Amino acid sequence: MYAVCVTFQIEARHFEAFMPLMQEISKTSLHIVEGCHQFDVLTDASRPNAVFLYELYIDRAAFDAHLASAHFQSFDAAVAPMIAKKEVQTWNGVYQ
Repeated sequence: MYAVCVTFQIEARHFEAFMPLMQEISKTSLHIVEGCHQFDVLTDASRPNAVFLYELYIDRAAFDAHLASAHFQSFDAAVAPMIAKKEVQTWNGVYQ
């Protein structure tokens, strides 16, 4: 498995516009991207405007396919001006 963890800090004025786009990319990825097993979108009231993603793919190639997809490219372009900070971590499964 290949896990992707993303932490976004969203500009406060864009948070309400960002969340529906984030929820849509999550649903679309789960239904369209072959090898996408999980795509969780999480928030925490104690961290205003922060969004955490936990994505699980069968392998790195499935994640790369996600990044190359039209739905991701469209999402990425739409939300880029809304993001104050973004951190991405990836993890490879040890036991297969």
